Amino acid sequence: MYNQLFEFAVKAAENAYCKYSGFHVGAALLTADGKIYTGCNVENASYSMTICAERTAIFKAVSEGARDFSAIAVAGSSDGDFSKNCTPCGACLQVMSEFCGRDFKIILADGVHNLSDFLPVSFGEENLK
Repeated sequence: MYNQLFEFAVKAAENAYCKYSGFHVGAALLTADGKIYTGCNVENASYSMTICAERTAIFKAVSEGARDFSAIAVAGSSDGDFSKNCTPCGACLQVMSEFCGRDFKIILADGVHNLSDFLPVSFGEENLK
């Protein structure tokens, strides 16, 4: 299943709007009930307005009522070779921590990782009390 999810991420990268960086990123988010939401990076001339593929997929899923996520695959490339890892940025990891547990699966070109591998400590609801 994870290999197929990674292929969905590669396919989603085709839709990236990346005219400034030329770096295509796609993400495929798997819900606990088996639904897949995809996303791509969408750049903007005002760089801070850019959104990553991972957050696009998560926000799309959340906006449609999904809240229980199992895994996300991330694929990125500037030359069409998706065999190298494209790890989520800090902002994406923080968003993942809002909706997913520490054992949430992140699928990259080299295999399966846990969210806690990339974000051992996060800011969450407990910090606001």
